[in-house]
Amino acid sequence: MAVSKVKVISIIGVLKALDEVVKICGKSEVFHPESVLSFYSNVENFLPIPGISPYKEPLKKLKSVISKTNIKLEMVKDRDFEVNKKEVNDYVDYFCTKLEDYLNTKEKIIEKIHNQKNSLNDISHFIGLDLNLSEIFACRYIKVRFGKLPKESYLKLSVYKDDPYMLFFPCTSDEEFCWGVYFAPLENISDIDMKFSSLYFERLWINETDGTPESKWDYLKESIEQEEVKLAEIEKKIENFWKSQKDQCMRFYTKLEEMNTYFGIKKYASKYNDSFILMGWIPEENEKELVEKLSEVYGIEYSVEKADNEIKHSPPVKLKNNKFSRPFEMFVDMYGLPSYNEIDPTVLVSIVYTVLFGIMFGDVGQGIILSIAGAIMYKLKGMMLGKILIRCGISSALFGVLFGSVFGFEHLLDPFYRMLFNLEEKPIKVMEPNTVMLIMLASIGLGVIIITVSMILNIYSSFKRKDYESAMFGQNGLAGLIFYSSVVAMAVCVLLNINIVNNFYIIILIVLPLLIIFFKEPLGAIVSKKTHVWPEKWGEFILQNFFEVFEILLSYLTNTMSFLRVGAYDLGHAGMMFAVFTMAEVFGEGSPFVYGLVILIGNIFVIVLEGLLVNIQVLRLNFYEMFSRFFEGQGKAFSPVILREDSKIN
Repeated sequence: MAVSKVKVISIIGVLKALDEVVKICGKSEVFHPESVLSFYSNVENFLPIPGISPYKEPLKKLKSVISKTNIKLEMVKDRDFEVNKKEVNDYVDYFCTKLEDYLNTKEKIIEKIHNQKNSLNDISHFIGLDLNLSEIFACRYIKVRFGKLPKESYLKLSVYKDDPYMLFFPCTSDEEFCWGVYFAPLENISDIDMKFSSLYFERLWINETDGTPESKWDYLKESIEQEEVKLAEIEKKIENFWKSQKDQCMRFYTKLEEMNTYFGIKKYASKYNDSFILMGWIPEENEKELVEKLSEVYGIEYSVEKADNEIKHSPPVKLKNNKFSRPFEMFVDMYGLPSYNEIDPTVLVSIVYTVLFGIMFGDVGQGIILSIAGAIMYKLKGMMLGKILIRCGISSALFGVLFGSVFGFEHLLDPFYRMLFNLEEKPIKVMEPNTVMLIMLASIGLGVIIITVSMILNIYSSFKRKDYESAMFGQNGLAGLIFYSSVVAMAVCVLLNINIVNNFYIIILIVLPLLIIFFKEPLGAIVSKKTHVWPEKWGEFILQNFFEVFEILLSYLTNTMSFLRVGAYDLGHAGMMFAVFTMAEVFGEGSPFVYGLVILIGNIFVIVLEGLLVNIQVLRLNFYEMFSRFFEGQGKAFSPVILREDSKIN
């Protein structure tokens, strides 16, 4: 339940040492850069470090060429591989030029094969026509058109039976089209073309004019086979070229990504005269290793300070939680990361979420199914929600043992209770009237505990942030805690017929805390030693604060009663399974198969529907009834520069 300690590091040195510094900071993978301008009040003489990354274009060029192949670039580890900018550019130019030549040749061959196959398909519809193509296309006074007509249009040709030139000689056909040819004198061809066009005639351009359709078919088949041989040869050349260059290309690609990423750190630095200033955050545990490497760089000086001294600059947050709680960081991140000097609520969320889910979804069998589903989700998809479901499923199964429910069977565990506890049946009968009231009271009691713990955390967190007004005088501060716990204690004593209420109790533990909350702003100003303490308009102040206190009283009540939903969902779960078994008895009477099928479908329905609803309700209780009392969630994530494909500096 803690935020990892970080420190701020400030590096000052001569400009020529900047490249080495950003390289060391980047390779450390623990350096979170921060704009220098945010740390200084007077930045008049500070200038940005000029320049665009010289590695961006060659990297883009390499990726562009590789994207035209089925090759996948991957970064490799080779710490001994060191090159300069010229060597990088020379290699990328050589590799890309060579590969592009091969790819362009391949593309031309593929395009030629594609065109020839289209021509082959076109000419195939005219095989069998006793025509010499070279003689037909050589005619000066007669024009020929090869193409296809829709079947409906072919039937409409009878409309033009009086036109001697509207003759279509069919060759082949299918369900939609009829392929053939028509002829017309040169002086009539335009008119005939227009008429056929109105019939949706699609012309096929036969551009090889030697021989018959059969001879052209043979020619195209042979030409395609020759081009496919050429295609295989060029693909082999590409394969061999890649085999010879793979290791070297991967090394240069990795180096390009590395240098481009590290160059991005420079935009956070500033130039001051002939020097540079670079600042950032590092984890406390990595300080020694980083400064040892920086100590080897000539011409620089550095200093490291605790982040606690730089709270106003919003140190980034790196959550640090145990194995059980770590998956629940997802929910904390959804709400907002804690500030550096704020409590990390992840452990509390993991406990409250798991317990509440188990109570609201208490069933041994269904809990086990949830855990299995969660394990599959995490194993196959890497979903962090899967890990959360594993924990919630186990919690559901444990509470299911307490409630005695296994896939809705309420007495399946009776032998277990007799063997271990010498009980005739399960200890908690959820649907009995007395138990219902007990469950509801227990839900409210659980809510009181959670709200009280949240108030205590707010007091601690507020003192830590030196927000004394919130810590002592706020509705979730010390005054609010005293009032709330006193009212709860009074209510419990009334239920137990214990009389603790007297004038002293009411004045000191109820009225006084309310007055402190009413005057929290002036009291907070006094504690903070502000000059302006009391309000200028007392009438407006009293009216506004009266309604605020009234709203606070309502919130105490509604927030506490909100936890009734925990018991309600527990009862609802039992009620839904009772309905499933009732339906099974109605539809499955006399048929064990139908009875079992209804039970199976009912369980699946309950697991999916109620699992989703319980998740939403538990998350709501965490966010609105717990987080809203002590957690602001205004922190920013610790994002060190890490070399990976398509790295981006945030």
